Amino acid sequence: MKTRLLILLFSYLSFSLVAQRKSRPQSTTTVSLEQRLQGVDTQLQQLLTDWHAAGFAVSVVYKDKVIFAKGYGYRDVDKKLAVTPNTLFAIGSCTKAFTSALIGQLQKEGKVALDKPVTDYLPTLRFFNDQLSSQITVRDMMCHRTGLPRHDLSWYLFPASRDSLLQRIQYMEPSAPLRQRWQYNNFMFLTQGVLAEKLTGKSWETLINEKFFQPLGMKTSNLSVVDMPKSEDASLGYGVKKDSLIDKLDYYNIGGMAPAGSINSSVVDMANWVKVWINGGKFNGNEILPAAYVQEAMSSQMVIAGAMPSKEVPDVFMSNYGFGWFLAAYRGHYRVEHGGNIDGFSASTSFYPSDSLGIVVLTNQNGSPLPGLVRNIISDRVLGLPVYDWNGDRKKAFAKAKADQKSVTATRKTNTKPSHPLSDYAGIFTHPGYGTMDIQVKGDSLFMPTVAQRYWLRHVHYDIFEPLETKGGIDTTNHGPIKIQFTMNGAGDIDGINALGIEPTIPAPIAFKKGVKPQAMTAANLKKYEGEYEAGGAPPVKLYVNPASKLFAAVPGQPDYELVPTGNDHFAIKGLTGYAVQFTLSNGSVTGLTFEQPNGNFRLTKKQAALAEKK
Repeated sequence: MKTRLLILLFSYLSFSLVAQRKSRPQSTTTVSLEQRLQGVDTQLQQLLTDWHAAGFAVSVVYKDKVIFAKGYGYRDVDKKLAVTPNTLFAIGSCTKAFTSALIGQLQKEGKVALDKPVTDYLPTLRFFNDQLSSQITVRDMMCHRTGLPRHDLSWYLFPASRDSLLQRIQYMEPSAPLRQRWQYNNFMFLTQGVLAEKLTGKSWETLINEKFFQPLGMKTSNLSVVDMPKSEDASLGYGVKKDSLIDKLDYYNIGGMAPAGSINSSVVDMANWVKVWINGGKFNGNEILPAAYVQEAMSSQMVIAGAMPSKEVPDVFMSNYGFGWFLAAYRGHYRVEHGGNIDGFSASTSFYPSDSLGIVVLTNQNGSPLPGLVRNIISDRVLGLPVYDWNGDRKKAFAKAKADQKSVTATRKTNTKPSHPLSDYAGIFTHPGYGTMDIQVKGDSLFMPTVAQRYWLRHVHYDIFEPLETKGGIDTTNHGPIKIQFTMNGAGDIDGINALGIEPTIPAPIAFKKGVKPQAMTAANLKKYEGEYEAGGAPPVKLYVNPASKLFAAVPGQPDYELVPTGNDHFAIKGLTGYAVQFTLSNGSVTGLTFEQPNGNFRLTKKQAALAEKK
């Protein structure tokens, strides 16, 4: 999988390579701040060229005023439509601060206590074990300290409804003890959104509109890429392929995971959101957020890393997390920030509470360094800090990373081949915490289609393959960390997949069990299999079709088994790996069946067929 898939994760952990800072600037006026931004266009325009970006927009807030708002480049490259300050972009994980803010409001209303177990409010929610289910609090979810790693491919490759995604959490293995390690997790922000829905009886979308968009005058913002094209000033999303070509990407619909990152907004609208935080929770004199919550949300709730000052950059330190915000010391200034990434878009929302300064940068480039670069360039100018070549420094780091990637020798075993014909690898493979992979054969290759992309499974060695994106052409130079390892049972049949590298913090692979791809059959077609089947005087096995038009086998002394049609009068036994039923027919009539089991095959004759033979 390409880098786009690996960094789809909404969070954008902003880089901060810095130079020595001089003494803190004296107090400034709005006029002097605006003057400090004069000539910045040249720097910002250069970023578009250097990073092969389509466009971006930036707004700068000082206290309660927008002192700078401008667009650069194109929102639609083919049509040469320019980015404006009102252009809509997907803001990705910048959404998280909105979702946690709903919890902050409910806390003030007395509807939720942050240090109570979340299962007190969502009793059907379950975590990996009973201990976690009884101990994980609302606060733990708000600051990424539940012990759960990302498990992001669960929602990205296998999207589902909000309720279905929530049910998957119980099957997601933690990789650290509770409250011992900061680990980013989008599912915990989905859960906060569902919690707000449960406590208010309103959808997350309605709450965001009523509590924030309307009172803040965020008139153009919306909550779904389904609504994006309805705007006359919406941006398309882009990536970069072959190092320099601007490549249009499809919108990614994250409706199920919406509370973690589905807001689309402009830098003008987001400037009003930043004003709320700069001004202690108020906008135009009206309280939007409780002042106590604002202070708590932008205070350290969990340490991300030690982040000690280095010899090269001695004025950078601290890496902590609040509620939906990253916290850092930027050249002597306290910075609150969050980034966002989703297919075709990157974002940064930041503010310096002690300086009453806010900066929003939105771009239509996938996994882009632009938000961090623009933010730092603007910050240095407005805060009166010494000039530092952020762009040059980032280009050097990018070139080094690329060289390092090329220097890595692939650990591929040569002159190997799969142990089975490709057709044996086809089928559906399911993990309850993720979803279902549908592996298909076409020609001489295996493919895995998903909602977002169709992947070609390139053979690595033996029974191990690696998924590569096919949209826009296959990049055969790409070597991602994710590998698909097919497994087999004692009979030598392919029975599962170990997904390697899908969750790097968990040493064990994510195991998908092979199932069967059901074939559609009507109740009328299933009726011909009904009847009693017997062998050797043993009690007969009865087959029947239930009211839901599903075929079941009633075996004496055992629970009834559902039979799933797989084609050609063959049925898999649901829930049992390696067990199936093959019916035999004569002149269109069913005469018997064979139970196919790991310990052998067992044939039974249909009762009326047996009577006919005796006559």
